[in-house]
Amino acid sequence: MTNYQFLKPYTFANGATVKNRVVIPPMTEQSSLEDGSVSRDELYYAGLRAGGVGMFISPVANVTANGKGFEGQLSAADDKFIPSLAKLATAMKGTGHGSKAILQIFHAGRMSMSTILRGTQPESASAVAAPREGMETPRELTDAEVQDIVTAFGEATRRAILAGFDGVEIHGANTYLIQQFFSPHSNRRTDKWGGSVEKRMTFGLEIIKAAKAAIDQYATSPFILGYRISPEEIEEPGIRIPDTLQFIDKLADEPLDYLHISMGNAWRKSLNDKSETEPTILRIKKTVNNRVPLISVGAIQTPADAEKVMDAGIDFVAIGREYLREPHWIQKVEAGLEDTIRYRVNRTELDDLGLNPALMEFLGLLGTDLGFEGEADTGVVSPYDVVLNK
Repeated sequence: MTNYQFLKPYTFANGATVKNRVVIPPMTEQSSLEDGSVSRDELYYAGLRAGGVGMFISPVANVTANGKGFEGQLSAADDKFIPSLAKLATAMKGTGHGSKAILQIFHAGRMSMSTILRGTQPESASAVAAPREGMETPRELTDAEVQDIVTAFGEATRRAILAGFDGVEIHGANTYLIQQFFSPHSNRRTDKWGGSVEKRMTFGLEIIKAAKAAIDQYATSPFILGYRISPEEIEEPGIRIPDTLQFIDKLADEPLDYLHISMGNAWRKSLNDKSETEPTILRIKKTVNNRVPLISVGAIQTPADAEKVMDAGIDFVAIGREYLREPHWIQKVEAGLEDTIRYRVNRTELDDLGLNPALMEFLGLLGTDLGFEGEADTGVVSPYDVVLNK
Protein backbone atom coordinates (compact mmCIF):
# COMPACT_ATOMS: atom_id res chain seq x y z
CA MET A 1 0.00 0.00 0.00
CA THR A 2 1.48 3.34 -1.04
CA ASN A 3 -1.48 5.72 -0.73
CA TYR A 4 -0.99 6.52 2.94
CA GLN A 5 -1.84 10.03 4.06
CA PHE A 6 1.55 10.33 5.77
CA LEU A 7 3.25 10.09 2.37
CA LYS A 8 1.64 13.32 1.17
CA PRO A 9 3.69 16.55 1.06
CA TYR A 10 3.02 19.51 3.32
CA THR A 11 3.67 23.23 2.83
CA PHE A 12 4.08 25.40 5.92
CA ALA A 13 2.65 28.89 6.15
CA ASN A 14 6.15 30.30 5.63
CA GLY A 15 6.43 28.55 2.24
CA ALA A 16 8.72 25.68 3.22
CA THR A 17 7.57 22.37 1.73
CA VAL A 18 8.35 18.90 3.10
CA LYS A 19 7.87 15.86 0.90
CA ASN A 20 5.94 13.79 3.46
CA ARG A 21 4.50 13.92 6.98
CA VAL A 22 6.98 11.55 8.66
CA VAL A 23 9.49 13.00 11.12
CA ILE A 24 12.55 11.53 12.80
CA PRO A 25 12.32 13.05 16.29
CA PRO A 26 15.34 14.22 18.28
CA MET A 27 16.95 11.15 19.81
CA THR A 28 19.95 11.25 22.09
CA GLU A 29 22.85 9.30 20.61
CA GLN A 30 25.58 10.64 22.94
CA SER A 31 28.16 10.49 20.18
CA SER A 32 29.53 14.02 19.81
CA LEU A 33 33.16 14.77 20.64
CA GLU A 34 34.02 15.98 24.13
CA ASP A 35 33.92 19.64 23.09
CA GLY A 36 30.51 19.27 21.42
CA SER A 37 31.73 19.00 17.83
CA VAL A 38 30.05 16.54 15.48
CA SER A 39 31.80 13.16 15.27
CA ARG A 40 32.20 10.81 12.33
CA ASP A 41 29.91 8.36 14.11
CA GLU A 42 27.17 10.99 14.15
CA LEU A 43 27.61 11.73 10.47
CA TYR A 44 27.34 8.03 9.66
CA TYR A 45 24.28 7.60 11.91
CA ALA A 46 22.56 10.62 10.32
CA GLY A 47 23.50 9.73 6.77
CA LEU A 48 21.92 6.27 7.08
CA ARG A 49 18.58 7.80 8.06
CA ALA A 50 18.61 10.84 5.78
CA GLY A 51 16.71 11.65 2.64
CA GLY A 52 13.49 9.73 3.13
CA VAL A 53 11.48 11.49 5.84
CA GLY A 54 10.00 14.94 5.48
CA MET A 55 11.85 16.29 8.51
CA PHE A 56 14.84 14.96 10.43
CA ILE A 57 15.33 16.61 13.83
CA SER A 58 18.83 16.40 15.27
CA PRO A 59 19.87 15.24 18.72
CA VAL A 60 19.68 18.22 21.04
CA ALA A 61 22.42 20.87 20.96
CA ASN A 62 23.20 23.10 23.92
CA VAL A 63 23.15 26.88 23.40
CA THR A 64 25.63 27.69 26.19
CA ALA A 65 28.50 25.78 27.78
CA ASN A 66 26.60 25.71 31.07
CA GLY A 67 23.58 24.33 29.26
CA LYS A 68 25.24 21.00 28.54
CA GLY A 69 23.21 18.13 29.93
CA PHE A 70 25.27 15.00 29.32
CA GLU A 71 28.53 13.73 27.89
CA GLY A 72 28.72 13.34 24.14
CA GLN A 73 26.25 16.16 23.55
CA LEU A 74 26.14 18.30 20.45
CA SER A 75 26.84 22.02 20.90
CA ALA A 76 25.70 25.17 19.10
CA ALA A 77 27.13 27.47 21.78
CA ASP A 78 29.89 29.11 19.74
CA ASP A 79 30.66 30.05 16.14
CA LYS A 80 33.53 27.55 16.20
CA PHE A 81 30.91 24.79 15.91
CA ILE A 82 29.42 26.08 12.64
CA PRO A 83 31.73 24.00 10.35
CA SER A 84 30.90 20.71 12.08
CA LEU A 85 27.22 21.62 12.31
CA ALA A 86 27.31 22.23 8.56
CA LYS A 87 28.57 18.68 8.04
CA LEU A 88 25.71 17.36 10.16
CA ALA A 89 23.11 19.40 8.28
CA THR A 90 24.38 18.03 4.97
CA ALA A 91 24.37 14.45 6.29
CA MET A 92 20.81 14.78 7.66
CA LYS A 93 19.39 16.12 4.40
CA GLY A 94 20.61 13.31 2.18
CA THR A 95 20.91 13.63 -1.58
CA GLY A 96 18.49 15.12 -4.09
CA HIS A 97 15.14 16.24 -2.71
CA GLY A 98 15.95 15.03 0.75
CA SER A 99 14.83 15.58 4.31
CA LYS A 100 14.54 18.99 5.93
CA ALA A 101 17.28 19.12 8.56
CA ILE A 102 16.13 20.66 11.85
CA LEU A 103 18.55 21.49 14.69
CA GLN A 104 17.04 21.04 18.14
CA ILE A 105 18.42 23.55 20.68
CA PHE A 106 18.20 23.64 24.46
CA HIS A 107 19.66 24.39 27.86
CA ALA A 108 19.62 21.52 30.36
CA GLY A 109 19.22 23.70 33.44
CA ARG A 110 19.00 21.64 36.62
CA MET A 111 19.05 18.38 34.63
CA SER A 112 22.84 18.50 34.52
CA MET A 113 25.59 17.94 37.07
CA SER A 114 28.77 19.71 38.12
CA THR A 115 30.81 16.74 36.85
CA ILE A 116 29.35 17.24 33.36
CA LEU A 117 29.89 21.01 33.63
CA ARG A 118 33.51 20.51 34.74
CA GLY A 119 33.01 21.83 38.23
CA THR A 120 30.36 24.48 37.54
CA GLN A 121 27.14 24.28 39.52
CA PRO A 122 24.03 23.65 37.39
CA GLU A 123 21.66 26.59 37.02
CA SER A 124 17.90 26.90 36.81
CA ALA A 125 14.91 29.14 37.36
CA SER A 126 15.14 28.57 41.12
CA ALA A 127 17.42 26.76 43.56
CA VAL A 128 15.27 23.62 43.66
CA ALA A 129 16.76 20.22 42.91
CA ALA A 130 15.06 17.85 40.49
CA PRO A 131 13.27 15.09 42.46
CA ARG A 132 15.51 12.35 41.13
CA GLU A 133 18.22 10.41 42.87
CA GLY A 134 21.63 12.06 42.80
CA MET A 135 20.53 15.39 41.31
CA GLU A 136 22.23 18.54 42.60
CA THR A 137 20.58 21.72 43.79
CA PRO A 138 21.07 24.33 41.06
CA ARG A 139 21.76 27.98 41.66
CA GLU A 140 19.06 30.48 40.71
CA LEU A 141 19.79 32.47 37.56
CA THR A 142 19.85 36.23 37.85
CA ASP A 143 17.63 38.34 35.62
CA ALA A 144 20.64 39.35 33.51
CA GLU A 145 21.67 35.69 33.13
CA VAL A 146 18.18 34.73 32.03
CA GLN A 147 18.33 37.46 29.39
CA ASP A 148 21.75 36.18 28.26
CA ILE A 149 20.33 32.67 27.78
CA VAL A 150 17.45 34.06 25.72
CA THR A 151 20.04 35.80 23.55
CA ALA A 152 22.00 32.53 23.31
CA PHE A 153 18.99 30.80 21.76
CA GLY A 154 18.88 33.50 19.11
CA GLU A 155 22.59 33.08 18.47
CA ALA A 156 22.23 29.31 18.17
CA THR A 157 19.47 29.90 15.61
CA ARG A 158 21.81 32.14 13.64
CA ARG A 159 24.45 29.41 13.68
CA ALA A 160 21.92 26.85 12.47
CA ILE A 161 21.06 29.12 9.54
CA LEU A 162 24.71 29.67 8.65
CA ALA A 163 25.38 25.94 8.94
CA GLY A 164 22.70 25.17 6.35
CA PHE A 165 19.95 23.73 8.50
CA ASP A 166 16.36 24.14 7.31
CA GLY A 167 15.02 24.98 10.74
CA VAL A 168 15.41 24.84 14.51
CA GLU A 169 13.28 23.21 17.17
CA ILE A 170 13.23 24.97 20.54
CA HIS A 171 13.30 22.23 23.18
CA GLY A 172 10.72 23.28 25.74
CA ALA A 173 10.06 19.72 26.93
CA ASN A 174 11.46 16.75 28.84
CA THR A 175 12.19 18.61 32.12
CA TYR A 176 14.92 20.87 30.67
CA LEU A 177 15.37 24.60 31.35
CA ILE A 178 12.48 26.02 29.34
CA GLN A 179 10.11 23.54 30.98
CA GLN A 180 11.75 24.34 34.33
CA PHE A 181 10.68 27.96 33.93
CA PHE A 182 7.12 26.88 33.12
CA SER A 183 6.91 24.41 36.00
CA PRO A 184 5.71 25.53 39.44
CA HIS A 185 8.01 22.87 40.91
CA SER A 186 11.27 24.27 39.55
CA ASN A 187 10.22 27.92 39.21
CA ARG A 188 9.58 29.62 42.56
CA ARG A 189 10.51 33.12 41.32
CA THR A 190 8.53 36.25 42.09
CA ASP A 191 9.93 38.48 39.31
CA LYS A 192 8.70 38.73 35.71
CA TRP A 193 9.96 35.20 34.99
CA GLY A 194 7.81 33.42 37.58
CA GLY A 195 4.70 33.31 39.70
CA SER A 196 1.47 33.09 37.69
CA VAL A 197 0.99 30.73 34.77
CA GLU A 198 1.30 33.71 32.42
CA LYS A 199 4.62 34.80 33.93
CA ARG A 200 5.99 31.26 33.80
CA MET A 201 5.34 31.31 30.04
CA THR A 202 7.58 34.36 29.61
CA PHE A 203 10.93 32.60 29.22
CA GLY A 204 9.72 30.33 26.43
CA LEU A 205 7.95 33.17 24.65
CA GLU A 206 11.05 35.38 24.80
CA ILE A 207 13.14 32.56 23.32
CA ILE A 208 10.68 32.23 20.43
CA LYS A 209 10.99 35.97 19.87
CA ALA A 210 14.81 35.78 19.85
CA ALA A 211 14.85 32.84 17.43
CA LYS A 212 12.37 34.54 15.10
CA ALA A 213 14.46 37.73 15.11
CA ALA A 214 17.51 35.71 14.04
CA ILE A 215 15.50 34.03 11.28
CA ASP A 216 14.23 37.38 10.00
CA GLN A 217 17.75 38.79 9.96
CA TYR A 218 19.80 35.89 8.60
CA ALA A 219 17.60 33.42 6.69
CA THR A 220 17.44 33.91 2.93
CA SER A 221 14.84 31.19 2.31
CA PRO A 222 11.91 29.79 4.33
CA PHE A 223 13.31 28.59 7.66
CA ILE A 224 11.23 26.37 9.96
CA LEU A 225 10.74 27.30 13.62
CA GLY A 226 9.32 24.58 15.86
CA TYR A 227 8.69 24.20 19.58
CA ARG A 228 8.59 20.99 21.61
CA ILE A 229 6.52 20.73 24.77
CA SER A 230 5.72 18.10 27.40
CA PRO A 231 2.08 18.30 28.52
CA GLU A 232 2.47 17.20 32.15
CA GLU A 233 4.73 16.56 35.11
CA ILE A 234 4.15 14.15 37.98
CA GLU A 235 5.91 16.41 40.50
CA GLU A 236 3.86 18.18 43.15
CA PRO A 237 3.49 21.01 42.48
CA GLY A 238 3.98 20.42 38.79
CA ILE A 239 2.67 21.16 35.32
CA ARG A 240 -0.88 19.97 34.77
CA ILE A 241 -2.92 19.75 31.58
CA PRO A 242 -5.04 22.90 32.14
CA ASP A 243 -1.87 25.01 32.48
CA THR A 244 -0.42 23.40 29.36
CA LEU A 245 -3.57 24.00 27.32
CA GLN A 246 -3.43 27.65 28.37
CA PHE A 247 0.21 27.83 27.25
CA ILE A 248 -0.51 26.02 23.99
CA ASP A 249 -3.34 28.44 23.27
CA LYS A 250 -0.73 31.18 23.51
CA LEU A 251 1.89 29.27 21.51
CA ALA A 252 -0.58 28.64 18.68
CA ASP A 253 -0.60 32.39 17.99
CA GLU A 254 3.20 32.74 18.07
CA PRO A 255 5.30 32.76 14.86
CA LEU A 256 5.84 29.00 15.02
CA ASP A 257 5.69 26.57 12.11
CA TYR A 258 4.83 23.57 14.29
CA LEU A 259 4.30 22.32 17.83
CA HIS A 260 5.89 18.97 18.73
CA ILE A 261 4.03 17.20 21.57
CA SER A 262 6.49 15.02 23.50
CA MET A 263 4.91 11.91 25.02
CA GLY A 264 5.96 8.30 25.40
CA ASN A 265 2.75 7.16 23.76
CA ALA A 266 0.94 9.20 21.14
CA TRP A 267 -2.43 8.20 22.61
CA ARG A 268 -1.56 8.73 26.25
CA LYS A 269 -4.22 10.19 28.51
CA SER A 270 -3.55 12.41 31.51
CA LEU A 271 -0.88 11.14 33.88
CA ASN A 272 -2.50 12.86 36.84
CA ASP A 273 -6.24 12.90 36.18
CA LYS A 274 -7.24 9.26 35.89
CA SER A 275 -10.83 10.25 35.18
CA GLU A 276 -9.79 11.82 31.86
CA THR A 277 -10.75 9.54 28.98
CA GLU A 278 -9.64 11.63 26.00
CA PRO A 279 -6.07 11.30 24.67
CA THR A 280 -4.02 14.37 25.49
CA ILE A 281 -3.03 14.93 21.86
CA LEU A 282 -6.70 15.31 20.89
CA ARG A 283 -7.29 17.81 23.69
CA ILE A 284 -4.31 19.77 22.40
CA LYS A 285 -5.62 19.55 18.84
CA LYS A 286 -8.92 21.11 19.93
CA THR A 287 -7.08 23.94 21.67
CA VAL A 288 -4.85 24.62 18.66
CA ASN A 289 -7.88 24.62 16.34
CA ASN A 290 -5.78 24.44 13.15
CA ARG A 291 -3.71 27.52 14.01
CA VAL A 292 -0.39 25.64 13.93
CA PRO A 293 0.60 22.15 12.70
CA LEU A 294 1.14 19.42 15.31
CA ILE A 295 3.69 16.61 15.49
CA SER A 296 2.69 13.56 17.52
CA VAL A 297 5.26 11.05 18.79
CA GLY A 298 5.37 7.92 20.91
CA ALA A 299 5.05 4.16 20.44
CA ILE A 300 4.62 4.42 16.67
CA GLN A 301 6.23 1.56 14.75
CA THR A 302 4.18 0.35 11.82
CA PRO A 303 2.60 2.14 8.84
CA ALA A 304 -0.78 1.42 10.42
CA ASP A 305 0.35 3.15 13.60
CA ALA A 306 1.44 6.19 11.61
CA GLU A 307 -1.77 6.30 9.57
CA LYS A 308 -3.84 6.22 12.75
CA VAL A 309 -2.23 9.55 13.71
CA MET A 310 -3.13 10.97 10.30
CA ASP A 311 -6.70 9.70 10.65
CA ALA A 312 -7.00 11.73 13.86
CA GLY A 313 -6.21 14.90 11.95
CA ILE A 314 -2.68 15.34 13.32
CA ASP A 315 -0.40 16.93 10.73
CA PHE A 316 2.85 15.00 11.30
CA VAL A 317 3.86 11.68 12.83
CA ALA A 318 7.29 11.21 14.45
CA ILE A 319 8.85 7.76 14.51
CA GLY A 320 11.67 7.38 17.01
CA ARG A 321 12.93 3.99 18.17
CA GLU A 322 11.70 2.27 15.06
CA TYR A 323 14.05 4.49 13.04
CA LEU A 324 16.94 3.09 15.04
CA ARG A 325 16.01 -0.41 13.90
CA GLU A 326 14.99 0.55 10.38
CA PRO A 327 16.82 3.52 8.79
CA HIS A 328 14.91 3.03 5.52
CA TRP A 329 11.42 2.78 6.98
CA ILE A 330 9.85 5.39 4.73
CA GLN A 331 11.63 4.19 1.59
CA LYS A 332 10.35 0.66 2.16
CA VAL A 333 6.79 1.92 2.63
CA GLU A 334 7.03 4.02 -0.53
CA ALA A 335 8.31 1.01 -2.48
CA GLY A 336 5.53 -1.26 -1.25
CA LEU A 337 8.01 -3.35 0.74
CA GLU A 338 6.38 -3.11 4.15
CA ASP A 339 7.00 -6.80 4.79
CA THR A 340 10.76 -6.11 4.77
CA ILE A 341 10.68 -3.46 7.51
CA ARG A 342 13.00 -4.45 10.35
CA TYR A 343 11.29 -4.61 13.75
CA ARG A 344 14.02 -6.60 15.53
CA VAL A 345 17.75 -6.02 15.46
CA ASN A 346 20.41 -8.69 15.82
CA ARG A 347 23.48 -7.61 17.79
CA THR A 348 25.70 -8.23 14.77
CA GLU A 349 23.83 -5.47 12.89
CA LEU A 350 24.58 -2.66 15.33
CA ASP A 351 27.62 -1.29 13.49
CA ASP A 352 25.82 -1.36 10.17
CA LEU A 353 22.94 0.63 11.73
CA GLY A 354 25.26 3.24 13.23
CA LEU A 355 24.32 2.21 16.78
CA ASN A 356 27.67 2.60 18.49
CA PRO A 357 28.60 1.49 22.04
CA ALA A 358 28.08 5.00 23.49
CA LEU A 359 24.52 5.11 22.19
CA MET A 360 23.74 1.59 23.35
CA GLU A 361 25.21 2.19 26.81
CA PHE A 362 23.16 5.35 27.12
CA LEU A 363 20.02 3.45 26.15
CA GLY A 364 20.67 0.49 28.39
CA LEU A 365 21.91 2.28 31.51
CA LEU A 366 19.87 5.46 31.52
CA GLY A 367 16.64 3.97 30.23
CA THR A 368 13.54 5.99 29.62
CA ASP A 369 14.22 9.35 31.26
CA LEU A 370 17.05 10.52 29.06
CA GLY A 371 17.81 7.73 26.62
CA PHE A 372 15.34 8.61 23.86
CA GLU A 373 13.59 11.94 24.21
CA GLY A 374 9.90 11.60 23.56
CA GLU A 375 9.91 7.81 23.84
CA ALA A 376 8.89 5.99 26.99
CA ASP A 377 9.85 2.32 26.83
CA THR A 378 13.20 0.87 27.79
CA GLY A 379 15.36 -0.95 25.27
CA VAL A 380 15.81 -4.55 26.36
CA VAL A 381 19.32 -5.84 25.68
CA SER A 382 19.97 -9.58 25.49
CA PRO A 383 23.19 -11.42 24.56
CA TYR A 384 21.91 -12.02 21.04
CA ASP A 385 19.37 -9.38 20.13
CA VAL A 386 18.51 -5.80 20.88
CA VAL A 387 14.80 -5.27 21.13
CA LEU A 388 13.92 -1.57 21.04
CA ASN A 389 10.32 -1.86 22.04
CA LYS A 390 8.93 1.40 20.69
